[in-house]
Amino acid sequence: MTLILGIDPGSRITGYGIVRDNGRCCEYIASGCIRTGTGELSERLNAVFIGIHEIINSYHPALMSIEQVFMARNADSALKLGQARGAAIVAATQAGLAVSEYSATQIKSAIVGSGRAAKEQVQMMVMHLLQLTQKPQIDASDALAAALCHAHHRQTLIAHDLSSAKSRGGRLRLTVR
Repeated sequence: MTLILGIDPGSRITGYGIVRDNGRCCEYIASGCIRTGTGELSERLNAVFIGIHEIINSYHPALMSIEQVFMARNADSALKLGQARGAAIVAATQAGLAVSEYSATQIKSAIVGSGRAAKEQVQMMVMHLLQLTQKPQIDASDALAAALCHAHHRQTLIAHDLSSAKSRGGRLRLTVR
């Protein structure tokens, strides 16, 4: 069983979600948002770093999945988003976590089946997949979706390696991060 930390980065609100991947399905562990306020960008990036660091120290995930930067309408917003991602990635790598990155389209496709799904559709599928009775905040549900996306990719790799090994009649060599 592996704990996966999902991150939906933002310079003002960074969502996080933690799931336990048991190889067949995922179990909800925790989720929430790191709210950085309206201070200087450097202070907000530090808040993202410290928040992720504290979450890692509290839950001890093995892996982190994070949404990639997309080109936003505003180049300045995309740069700030990239910097928030960087702060989260540094916190994870300093803690020894393997980091996987997925585009928003990949995450939505893995959760909803369509890369163009609305945030509310993702939120509803996250609730269904994790059997949640309350809607997580939208940034937290996006982070849970990132964690679920990585779990899905891990499970697919494991299944593929198992079937390939069986068809070759050989021993299984599996490396999953």
